[in-house]
Amino acid sequence: MSFSVYLAKSRGTCAGVNRAIATVELALEKYGAHKVYVLHEGVHNKHVVEDLKLKGAIFVEDLDAVPNGSVIIFSAHGVGQDTFFKAEQKQLQIIDATCPVVTGIHIKMNRASKEQKDAVVIGHKGHQEVLGTVGQYLGDPKKVHVIITKEDVDSLAIDGNNSFFATQTTLSVDETAQVIKELRAKYPNIQGPKEDDTCRATQVRQDAIKQLAKISDVVLIAGSKNSSNSNRLKEVADANGAKAYLVDDSGDIDLKWLSDVSKVGVSAGASAPEYIVKEIIEFLQKNGATVIVEVGSDLKEKSFPLPKEVRP
Repeated sequence: MSFSVYLAKSRGTCAGVNRAIATVELALEKYGAHKVYVLHEGVHNKHVVEDLKLKGAIFVEDLDAVPNGSVIIFSAHGVGQDTFFKAEQKQLQIIDATCPVVTGIHIKMNRASKEQKDAVVIGHKGHQEVLGTVGQYLGDPKKVHVIITKEDVDSLAIDGNNSFFATQTTLSVDETAQVIKELRAKYPNIQGPKEDDTCRATQVRQDAIKQLAKISDVVLIAGSKNSSNSNRLKEVADANGAKAYLVDDSGDIDLKWLSDVSKVGVSAGASAPEYIVKEIIEFLQKNGATVIVEVGSDLKEKSFPLPKEVRP
């Protein structure tokens, strides 16, 4: 068994994820191990969470599990206003690691609430980012609608002349564009972004996957099952002609996937650290990879300022 490996240049952790990880690590240095709590997973990646746990971070799913007066970090996905209020009532020291791209959407959602507009959020119900965005609307909850399909648009009943829409940052660019087209066709005066709120890193990674899928028989994507952007990469690869698999690391790779193939593509979701990609490449080299070629454009990642609470 021998095959070539095509590695997407635009891959792996994005600026928002890097900021969230660095925030937790610096908070641990400042306040000490087992004294820093993180609400939900800081980022949706199994290995990142386990690494931070080993360093002393305590992950919780509810603020009730956090002792009064403790340090609490909100994840890159963001939280609703009610979570901020509850944390303040518990006198927690809040460190907000929400991705600045998501924060920008929160500001617009909060404004829509104050203006009593109908608000439409294009995204997956129950996803932490969507919950945080919806939680920025402090008006009548009946005015907030979470949709994801054309059928959802068909069933919408809102005031199109006093409405606003936003999108989850990690959606499929192509599918989101279609839903927005349907939404604007039904409500021409609805306010929102010119295209969508999908972050630049997500767009570039999806473009790279399209290119990768067209030249690969199989595409392996490093990313955890609960990572929205990683799942979208898999869907994009499948839609562009390659059989795609989402793997946490090389331990999830079934060698049967690689039998009778000549080209294997490799990429990583925006929550997956680079050392996992390297580990996968090493596994492939031990099991038949003869050539490693990087393809696509290299995204020049910008960096976001750290929360003031952890800056040196």
